[in-house]
Amino acid sequence: MPPSTWNTAKAKVQNLLSVQRLRIAQQKKEAHAKGSRRDIALLLEKGKTESARVKVEAVINEDVNLELYELLELYCELLIARFGLLDQNTRDPDPGISEGVCSIIHAAPRTEVKELLILRDMLMHKYGRDFSVAAMENRSGCVSERIMRKLVIETPSEELVDGYLGEIAKAYSVKWASASSITAAAQGSNVKDGATGSDTLESLPLYSQEISNKLPDILLTEDETEKPKVSAGGKSNQAEFSKEEAEDEFAVLARRFEELKKR
Repeated sequence: MPPSTWNTAKAKVQNLLSVQRLRIAQQKKEAHAKGSRRDIALLLEKGKTESARVKVEAVINEDVNLELYELLELYCELLIARFGLLDQNTRDPDPGISEGVCSIIHAAPRTEVKELLILRDMLMHKYGRDFSVAAMENRSGCVSERIMRKLVIETPSEELVDGYLGEIAKAYSVKWASASSITAAAQGSNVKDGATGSDTLESLPLYSQEISNKLPDILLTEDETEKPKVSAGGKSNQAEFSKEEAEDEFAVLARRFEELKKR
């Protein structure tokens, strides 16, 4: 390993090397993940769901590790872009690069990139033991929260595993559905089948319910329909009926009057 003492030219070159190696490592991980997804699709096609679930957890962890590499690459590029701040003769980094320096010191040991480890040693030598220990322990929260989340080791949730399996099955045109989705679909069909007439009426819009409530309970017969109805418009029907009666009486009186004239 080359000496880790601070040298401006070497530090700049080491930053560039770290970026290149991080990109190469990401490409290798992406190629490996693609092969693993293909294997998982074959397992799903053969019905070996449990084996696929175990294998997909490794893929999820690799994806998290890949995101860690991407973040570290961005911080290395930040140090290159702001190298003037990095090259200042101070015991504490400038606020513009402090998060990047702390993140590299804290997370570099979790990678397999030797160039990044050398850069880490150079940064620790430049800023001293106290700052380096504080960054490794993240005492003041100087390390990026995104970096800290990627470093957490935990078992993927069942929902996340099902989501990965569903996307892999869709990408490779494999017919597969998780047990939770099948159960939810079955419950939904049971609810539909068990719907009663009252439930159907309740599900209607309000105006449909109003119409249904206004419908008569017993249908009228033909004889009843021929009879005059007394309802909201009953007054007008009665008026017309009275008018007809008055006209008949007038006709009778007129006929009697004509008969009297003849006598």
